[in-house]
Amino acid sequence: EYAITGAAITSEEKLDRLRLGELSAIESMVKGTATTADWRALVDMLNIAETMATNGIGIEVVAVCEIVQKEMEAAAHRYEKTRKMGLTGTGIRYIKELYALHDLQRTSISRSEYERMIEKTSNYIRSNHHKVVHIT
Repeated sequence: EYAITGAAITSEEKLDRLRLGELSAIESMVKGTATTADWRALVDMLNIAETMATNGIGIEVVAVCEIVQKEMEAAAHRYEKTRKMGLTGTGIRYIKELYALHDLQRTSISRSEYERMIEKTSNYIRSNHHKVVHIT
């Protein structure tokens, strides 16, 4: 049963929870009311999308990830100075595009493959922690 479940596309219920969290974080960024938790949720989405793309799942996502990476870093730096979290117009445009592309990525593969990509992302971040942007 576990093997069958793992081979299945991620359930709509779990995807809906992920989507709701990501969309809520994007909306908060648009309104300028985002928290560091919202930022973290979007950076997590970015990192997983980039891992998937560099592993051949939606390779067109890489270019969008590069833009979003810069925008999220800039948002973190602004937050450190102003204590307000938000994105520029460019950041908002590209985070929305990234969300749509990542949703296609994760609905195109099995749950076990998606979990493997999440684990691969987590391992990369742990091994490269000195390169990762943190918000204080």
